Amino acid sequence: MTDPRKTPAGRVLALLDLTSLNTGDDLQSTVDLCRRALTPYGEVAAVCVWPKLVHVARRTLNTLGGRSVKVVSVCNFPAGNAPLADVVEEVRKTLAEGADEIDLVYPWRKLKAGEATGAEELIRTCKTLCGPYHRLKVILETGELDDAELIRTACRESIAGGADFLKTSTGKAATHATPEAVRVMLEIIEEEGGKVGLKVSGGLRSLADALQYRTLVEERLGAAWITPEHLRFGASALLDDLLRELSTEAKPISTRSY
Repeated sequence: MTDPRKTPAGRVLALLDLTSLNTGDDLQSTVDLCRRALTPYGEVAAVCVWPKLVHVARRTLNTLGGRSVKVVSVCNFPAGNAPLADVVEEVRKTLAEGADEIDLVYPWRKLKAGEATGAEELIRTCKTLCGPYHRLKVILETGELDDAELIRTACRESIAGGADFLKTSTGKAATHATPEAVRVMLEIIEEEGGKVGLKVSGGLRSLADALQYRTLVEERLGAAWITPEHLRFGASALLDDLLRELSTEAKPISTRSY
């Protein structure tokens, strides 16, 4: 059987931010999520949980031998309209709990209403807290913006503020990631020399869904650009389909079971 790292499903697995942002999430569901993240075919890139569960995820991953798996959490989520001081304090506390990466919601409602967003100040302040060792991903909620020029503006303001990644969606809106929005985001990322990453999130349920976006990225920025430092897929249900694919075509690289 094939090395999973050389299969399409295995390559997507290595880029996965395995996500659980349900209202009923608790200690046990977070432990279970972390166990799922350490698959026989390799580890996911990260797990994404609520701020209050970051410490559980970090300790669980460390205990299970998954220290290289990043812990991601969300701030200013999902509405994107909290006061600056509140967001800054939320980011500070979440980092203190052990988060490696912050997914911050851009104030898209203000942009859509034609108001000054204050996004650059918000993002710059949060990036200062993150420093060089913690990635800041900015969630644009592209399905709600639903306009190429608005998406371009959000991308440029986010990059000007110091974002490390641009992310499509919270996954809580009616419209999630779309190829049209991702093409616009990639256009701006290319303009910036590929220095900013892309996280596609919302509505990804199958390997085919992920490969559609991976192809768009490869066409624009090349295969060599595609690493966990540049491209992530945020999803919860996607892992099940990846494991189904891998079970039929790839040899496990680990026998550990949780």
